[in-house]
Amino acid sequence: MAVKAVADREQNSVTGDPKQVLADRFGMDQFRDGQLAVIERLLSGKNVAAVFPTGGGKSLCYQLPSLMLPGTTVVVSPLIALMKDQCDALATRGINAARLDSTLSTDEFRSAMQGIRDGSIKMLYVAPERFFNERFLASIGTLDVSLFAIDEAHCISQWGHSFRPDYLKLAELAKELSAKRVLALTATATPEVLADIRDAFGIDPEDAIRTKFYRPNLQLRSTIVDSSTHYTTLKKRIAERDKGPTLVYVTLQRTAEEIAEQLTADGQPATAYHAGMETEDRTRIQQDFINSPDGIVVATIAFGMGIDKSNIRYVYHFNPPKSLESYAQEIGRAGRDGDDSICEVLLLPEDRVVLENFTYGDTPSRHNVGRLVDLLAGQADHFHISHYKLSFETDIRISVVRTLLTYLELDGYFKATSPRYDTYKIKPLVTSKQILAHFKGEPREFAAGVLSSLTKGRTWFLLNTVLAAKKLNADRTRVVKAIEYMSEQGWLEIQVSDLVHGYRWIRRTDDAKTLADDLFDRLARRETGEVGRLDGVFDLATASSCMADQLSTHFGETLDQPCGRCSACLGDGPHKIPKLAVRPLGTSVKRILDDLVQQYPDRFTTSRDRARFLCGLSSPGFVRSKLTRHANYGVCDQIPFATVLSQVGGIDDENVPTAT
Repeated sequence: MAVKAVADREQNSVTGDPKQVLADRFGMDQFRDGQLAVIERLLSGKNVAAVFPTGGGKSLCYQLPSLMLPGTTVVVSPLIALMKDQCDALATRGINAARLDSTLSTDEFRSAMQGIRDGSIKMLYVAPERFFNERFLASIGTLDVSLFAIDEAHCISQWGHSFRPDYLKLAELAKELSAKRVLALTATATPEVLADIRDAFGIDPEDAIRTKFYRPNLQLRSTIVDSSTHYTTLKKRIAERDKGPTLVYVTLQRTAEEIAEQLTADGQPATAYHAGMETEDRTRIQQDFINSPDGIVVATIAFGMGIDKSNIRYVYHFNPPKSLESYAQEIGRAGRDGDDSICEVLLLPEDRVVLENFTYGDTPSRHNVGRLVDLLAGQADHFHISHYKLSFETDIRISVVRTLLTYLELDGYFKATSPRYDTYKIKPLVTSKQILAHFKGEPREFAAGVLSSLTKGRTWFLLNTVLAAKKLNADRTRVVKAIEYMSEQGWLEIQVSDLVHGYRWIRRTDDAKTLADDLFDRLARRETGEVGRLDGVFDLATASSCMADQLSTHFGETLDQPCGRCSACLGDGPHKIPKLAVRPLGTSVKRILDDLVQQYPDRFTTSRDRARFLCGLSSPGFVRSKLTRHANYGVCDQIPFATVLSQVGGIDDENVPTAT
């Protein structure tokens, strides 16, 4: 990716000393561990990986070089809240940065693009899915990208804890943008995941900078509870320990509401936080917590990403995290000021059922995977298709549809071409005459042709870009760029809808059944891997040996000696986790299924479909049929999915996982 000749030219363009820039622009007198090593490698034109613990200062590794490199720094981040926080924080230092996400108004988008083009903004934050957005690519395709930074880079690994299909395409995209250098950042890469990151972005072993994972000021604790002592243990911990900013992590949104209400009623004022709240409420709660010396927030994992609060004293897991990677991220928000903080898991063994069932909910039936393969096989050599339509027609969750399409693309069956919006709605803000006055010659003729292709709607004009391109004998991309340019100049306003993704077949399958079997097996292996991640969490909670050493070992680091401060080292472990009783479903559940099969004969043909309904795991088909509102939906949500699956009957076209 970083061609040496280009790197050499850019290196000559780098001006200033990183340490001086650190002092002058960021008000700091020294780098944190690993930061300078990363920055110096980037400035010399190398691709770099940075594996720093949560709160270890990853963002400076691209923010500082962006001020020293001649072109634009593009930062890929999946977290809108984090992008906004970082842009706001940079603004207070007099550093201009822009973010492009779904929350921006037309004027904000236009202003951001103008700043990037005139050079007043050199840092651009973008969500990964925006790179497969036709409007966005039309806007940034000509940028000089000096640095392409990927935050949460572990998402590229299919074996990481939060795999995102869009991330697998970022390596190819960096080449298409002619990015001069790449920086991959993560806080939670196991050695295997780091190897995937290095392979994807062409990073040499000596350019993968991993700083120390272990933080001695975090005291790891675990307590095994039952349903009768679960809440009372949390209340006791909060009441008896010294006051300090406290995070309580839960799995479900309703649990966040309930626990916050209970704590408040018991004299410990607490606030719930979850993704189901309005954006304004979440922003206010987050800011109140940042400003509070002893606030308590009960939150789902939606809270905490990029929170700039150094003095969090306590992190309690009322419900267990889904993996050791998630656990490391969540406890990493504590004690960033270097002072002691306590991180305690209050483990209710039955909670494993909920977490396992979330994982099982993502895996479709083998029958539906076959349906997707058949639908794709019937497409033309070049085709555009809606992911939502595929999800609707196959009853596979949209995220899984995208994963399957990515698998097929990476396996060489087809290649993604530019996505497009089928519908462009346009509101002119000035007259056509005023717009055309800014053009001369052939560009004016082309702009006039585009404007003449608009058809009048009730309030907005409509533009069919495919028909306009044919009429003008031009590439459709040029039509889109013309409309985007007019929007950026403030001459018209655009709304887009009906996103479809383009693909081009490279080789077609001659055995659809075998291909579907392979795709389903891959999903099943991922399912098994995700469920297996819980083993690490539950093993850590038994505290049979130093918890800090167990956690560090998972991330490729071994402590020289036990921490001396965790539950195991203090003699509170080992704990024993009782085995959950497995019980038959009973005749009432079988009657429910019999009634459902009669009412919806096409909806409950497979054993997985039946088990999903009973365990309360939604699917596009269930939502469309309003089955998620059925009185018996989720009647078995406290029973392991594997247990339900093995007892419900139906077409058994897949392997049944082992019951917990």
